[in-house]
Amino acid sequence: MLSFHREGYKIIVFTFLIVLSGILLSERLIELYWFQKVIQTILLFFLIIVLQFFRNPKRVTEINDTQIIAPVDGKVVVVEEVEEPEYFKGKRLQVSIFMSPINVHVTRYALNGTVKYSKYHPGKYLVAWHPKASTENERTTIVVENKVFGEVLYRQIAGALAKRIVNYAEEGEEVIQGSDAGFIKFGSRVDIFLPLNTKLTVKIGDKVKGGVQVIAEK
Repeated sequence: MLSFHREGYKIIVFTFLIVLSGILLSERLIELYWFQKVIQTILLFFLIIVLQFFRNPKRVTEINDTQIIAPVDGKVVVVEEVEEPEYFKGKRLQVSIFMSPINVHVTRYALNGTVKYSKYHPGKYLVAWHPKASTENERTTIVVENKVFGEVLYRQIAGALAKRIVNYAEEGEEVIQGSDAGFIKFGSRVDIFLPLNTKLTVKIGDKVKGGVQVIAEK
């Protein structure tokens, strides 16, 4: 059964009402039959896009403290050693996953642990794959401490279309690998910062499935 994320309920209802109103008005106001059907088709297509964007498929996570799973669906666009300036202020292994508008946009916890840091940053809306998106776009930074990997940071980054990031992580709470961690609306990216000695199981160009696919392990 198709289910939708709670962050989309209001938008889905609003969109449905707009589409329904548009279809009814087109029946009354547009005399050309073919043009009427074109307008109605466009409205229905728009509704389908909104519905598929907020879909929330059930994922069964095999919990394992020695593995990091993909927090989101998408394509791996960055794998490199970088300087992480906000929290670690040192070198980390960065893995970035880009989500297109057609991907599922639910963010899931990549590992078990305790939330040590959770902060929202307002910012720009550069395209999500822009090199400066990680430090200049609207974003949230979350650090989860795990007994095997230590502290792992992930960053939700808004894209050119995304105008709101939803983050459920609260400092001090215990989180479960694969559970719902938030949502990014309309195009985005997630960066994960791992210890340098982490063994990756993905490479640039790989498509990953959030909540189930292993991207790193000890």
